[in-house]
Amino acid sequence: MFIKNGLEFVVEKDAKQSVKILEIGFGTGLNALLTAQYAKAKGVAIEYSTLEAFPVNESIWQQLDYAQSEAEHEIFYRLHHEPWDQWTEVMPGFMLKKLNTTLQLASLDHAYYDLVYFDAFAPNKQPEMWTIPMLQKTIESLVRNGVFVTYCAKGQLKRDLASIGTRVETLKGPPGKREMIRAIKF
Repeated sequence: MFIKNGLEFVVEKDAKQSVKILEIGFGTGLNALLTAQYAKAKGVAIEYSTLEAFPVNESIWQQLDYAQSEAEHEIFYRLHHEPWDQWTEVMPGFMLKKLNTTLQLASLDHAYYDLVYFDAFAPNKQPEMWTIPMLQKTIESLVRNGVFVTYCAKGQLKRDLASIGTRVETLKGPPGKREMIRAIKF
């Protein structure tokens, strides 16, 4: 749903041929793989930055290989094996920079990203990620009319996002989640 309600929305809304994305929580690499697949299918250039403080062990992500073809398997493998803290080209039109850090310690460029995938664990599991200062830091990294998407749909989050300069929309969520949020920066 990050692709449909985030990336696809941004591309269609602004007729973009290139998108700068920040993902908070690289995790298993699924969002990066789905984004790379979309980019290849639609001819959209992607600059993909992702923060991950606790990289998933290779023995785990290899078991979760989401690839449906040999080409996708190669992309999934590269997403995990590219070096940290530097830009690399995973495939033509898909640049990746994995940052081995927390959101709290990350230095984010102001008004740089078109889209944020906020894929942190729920507020009851990672409350430090959902504070107004962390949300504000993330929103400030977006360009004007930039988009923030997350699977958390708590009322407090909606109020917090609205208070820091976004228009909040509640959308249908993915399987297992009733709703998700999309916020657009003023």
